[in-house]
Amino acid sequence: MSGLLAAASSAADKRAAFRAALNSGRLQRFPGAFSPLVAKLVADIGFEGVYVSGAALSADLGLPDIGLTTLSEVAARGAQIAAATDLPTLIDADTGFGEPLNAARTVTTLEDAGLAGCHLEDQVNPKRCGHLDGKAVVPTAEMVRRIRAAVAARRDHNFVVCARTDAAAVEGVSAAIDRARAYADAGADLIFTEALTDAAEFERFRAAVDVPLLANMTEFGKSPLLSAQELADIGYNVVIYPVTTLRLAMFAIEAGLREIDTAGTQSGLLEKMQHRSRLYELLRYADYTQFDNDIAGGKR
Repeated sequence: MSGLLAAASSAADKRAAFRAALNSGRLQRFPGAFSPLVAKLVADIGFEGVYVSGAALSADLGLPDIGLTTLSEVAARGAQIAAATDLPTLIDADTGFGEPLNAARTVTTLEDAGLAGCHLEDQVNPKRCGHLDGKAVVPTAEMVRRIRAAVAARRDHNFVVCARTDAAAVEGVSAAIDRARAYADAGADLIFTEALTDAAEFERFRAAVDVPLLANMTEFGKSPLLSAQELADIGYNVVIYPVTTLRLAMFAIEAGLREIDTAGTQSGLLEKMQHRSRLYELLRYADYTQFDNDIAGGKR
């Protein structure tokens, strides 16, 4: 029965594992999962963690990533995804959904939902996608208050509070580094360096900031798609691929729907589909059947 209806590892164990991984010296790869099923595939392939992107979550709801989602929506989907695997799950908490008190409530809510950590950003509310122009950031002191509130609110010290700075594209890299240091001093465990434009900027952050660093390898954005080995060599601790799985899925879905529309059948698409047997393998269908049979004592 272990791990069938929920993860075998407790939320506390996942948080402890994430905390240890940040200090392991090994790059932690966190692909984005927009559903629990995608998270199961992330775990099955052997990645170190799962990421829940605010952009992917809002898109899955048919909304743009401009701060329209609510804490309850984010926590509910995060809880479903976190429960699907034994991996730690890091979630995007936007600007904390309001003032410092809201950021504090956000942390307690996400803790209760089983997440291993969250990141808060220094954009004004409502925020914009981190790789679009026209962003605005709050004063450093205001973001410091957000972080202090978040850190003070957590009950499990292993819950990772990550501070994201969008300042590089607004105020320049030097200002963003100064902000990152202030956020670390306020208690942030991990710094998310958003929208850097070349490897040299990633190297500047690593040389200037002592705490663990997170790199965002999102497609079609401002940052080059550095490999995991390149990021590890620079000294980054975590890399996220936030919307990759959603983009892959939507590309395939659109192509398939167009073929059905024009050909009138999906018969030419079978080689591009996940087979029923592979889906059942991921879902451990046979184990559920065996459990059901064991409980029923073979009587049906």
